Amino acid sequence: MEKEIIEHGFSFNRRRFLSTMSLGIGSVALGSLLMPDLLKGGGLEEEGLAPGIPHFAPKAKRVIYLFQNGAPSQQELFDYKPKLREMFGQEIPPSVRGTQRLTGMTANQASFPLVGSFVDFKQYGQSQAWVSNLMPYTSKIVDDLCFVRSMYTEAINHDPALTFLQTGSQQGNRPSMGSWLSYGLGNENKNLPNFTVLLSRGVGNGQGVYSKLWSNGFLDSVHQGVQFSKGEDPVLYLRDPEGMDRKERRDMLDKLSELNELSYQEFGDPEITAKIKQYEMAYRMQTAVPEVMDLSKESDDIIKLYGPECLVPGTYAANCLLARKLSENGVRFVQLYHQGWDQHGNLPYEITKQAMDVDQASAALVTDLKQRGLLDETLVIWGGEFGRTSYTQGKLTPENYGRDHHPRCFTIWMAGGGIKPGIVYGETDELGYNIAKDPVHVHDFQATILHQLGLNHEKLIFKHLGRRYRLTDVSGKVIRDIIS
Repeated sequence: MEKEIIEHGFSFNRRRFLSTMSLGIGSVALGSLLMPDLLKGGGLEEEGLAPGIPHFAPKAKRVIYLFQNGAPSQQELFDYKPKLREMFGQEIPPSVRGTQRLTGMTANQASFPLVGSFVDFKQYGQSQAWVSNLMPYTSKIVDDLCFVRSMYTEAINHDPALTFLQTGSQQGNRPSMGSWLSYGLGNENKNLPNFTVLLSRGVGNGQGVYSKLWSNGFLDSVHQGVQFSKGEDPVLYLRDPEGMDRKERRDMLDKLSELNELSYQEFGDPEITAKIKQYEMAYRMQTAVPEVMDLSKESDDIIKLYGPECLVPGTYAANCLLARKLSENGVRFVQLYHQGWDQHGNLPYEITKQAMDVDQASAALVTDLKQRGLLDETLVIWGGEFGRTSYTQGKLTPENYGRDHHPRCFTIWMAGGGIKPGIVYGETDELGYNIAKDPVHVHDFQATILHQLGLNHEKLIFKHLGRRYRLTDVSGKVIRDIIS
């Protein structure tokens, strides 16, 4: 006889318990098949994935994003279009232009004359990639690069386009790509922030760069980007106040942590624990940041490689060298913004100066990482928020012209991090106005970056206000043809 157990007014024996339990397991199994989300919770955990652990083996550990703010003209740099020279001054054919949207700056133009590049192009390396004479240093490393000539976006103005590339949304208050990576992968170096931001400015018209671009959005504030400045204090408020020594700072932080812990126990606000982590990070950064910023140990060969401006704080060259140092010290995402590419007029003069700002240092960064054995695990990206029109904005002369915004197609390049080197992906038509082959949407681009770091863009999710959010929103596909 099986012993009968009476609990809460119900009697059951072992046979009944096992029978009932099997029915329950079957119900759960059936429910999970019919409703895959039935047992899921929130954030990465709701996908059964632990924060700080890649979804699969990564090809890259870190990203350095050389963002050319203002939208470089692809026709003057990497997308050679001899037909534009042949048709100089002729109206763009209606069949090419179509009914696509124009900006308010050219929508009322009576004429849309085509204009070819003022600068010559040549083919370089085994890949035979076309590069203009404005980029002599980049031309030497083309076999390390993957040019994507078929990028496109929906945004036609700078702020929404820039925000879209960085956060996956044209509106603000969403986590930046660097914040998503910090959330998904965690820290490599506990003494430095996971996501850093460096700003520089060229000679041309500088579009605004705002802190919303490196915001953590609805993620914990520990994932926010930390801006490094060119001043005496690269990170503001990091130094101890006058008259406070290291021990006093440590004692103060310990007491503050105790108070914050009491507040957390009472209110349960996760931002309280985030603040505790930030105070501790700032304390450790007091030693780590000066060491990273110190260029005195860099060899003469490295200074020569990046150019003399790399010793001038706040320049693009200095920020490229600093990006290498931050990356090799374990910073997951280093974001550079270089302003000055918005050339609606006087383009030949301004783009020449702007290219001189970035060409040597960009190529030096790739070369430097490669010779240190770091390029394979570091994904380097170069590009802007959209492209430039094949027709001129404003008055056209043989010596001078401008180009308006053009979201339909633009060029970026990528290097390292498991991306195929020495290839050109995608094509535009003979006038450089529409994509002819292999289009790459912004969300495709973002999905590919996450993939290279071992993250499935469809599973890197955070639940906020009842909705599941991700960097790529509800679209995006990995561009596998450019992956090694």
